[in-house]
Amino acid sequence: MSTSAHICIIDDDAELSGLLRKRLSDYGFAVSHFSHGEAFFAADDRPLFDLIILDVMLPGEDGLSICRRLREVGSPWADVPILFLSALGESVDRVIGLEVGGDDYLAKPFETRELIARVKALLRRATRKVQWVTAENPSFAGWTLDLLSRQLIDSEGVVVPLSSGEFRLLSLFLEHPQRVLSRERIMELSALKGGGIYDRSIDTQIKRLRGKLRDDGRKPSIIVTMRGDGYMLACDVTRTS
Repeated sequence: MSTSAHICIIDDDAELSGLLRKRLSDYGFAVSHFSHGEAFFAADDRPLFDLIILDVMLPGEDGLSICRRLREVGSPWADVPILFLSALGESVDRVIGLEVGGDDYLAKPFETRELIARVKALLRRATRKVQWVTAENPSFAGWTLDLLSRQLIDSEGVVVPLSSGEFRLLSLFLEHPQRVLSRERIMELSALKGGGIYDRSIDTQIKRLRGKLRDDGRKPSIIVTMRGDGYMLACDVTRTS
């Protein structure tokens, strides 16, 4: 893998940011640093970074809010991998970070070698995702999933935005139609794709996804619950360009 990628660090810890800039530069990465979100969004000459390292606890706007802005529909950063850094290392903190659109979460303190390894892994996954989204868009039950914009489109052309977690979850079901996926299998498949879907968030995300699909929560016909086994996409999937 080429190490010519440009990494952005948004962190107010000057000492840590300086260390990360040096280590990332040692591995051949170009690195830019912003001490808070306002400085990042106000910059006139920022490039389209290949990956963003984002601290959760920042002065002013926190990292979670910044991530939501980066993931907004139409944002040039909507598909850029985001690695959260935080002193908050509880599982619920990691789940929240991933649900708002983060791709990975690293608790402080950490070894810089682990951060470098995670950065390289996220960049590899991003490369695979670019290759994947060139495939034909899947259609199912009157819906089409636009893989490039990460949006749902109904039969009348109405666009329904998806969160990063909803997109990853729906993508998994579309790749395995009419197959029962247990919670453990969903977590395993999402980890292979860098999705980071966790057990406690699966039920919540499926409920939200059913709402976006206008699937009856009491008697769903698209994503059905298989009692004791997991969930299944119960409709056929076709591919359209």
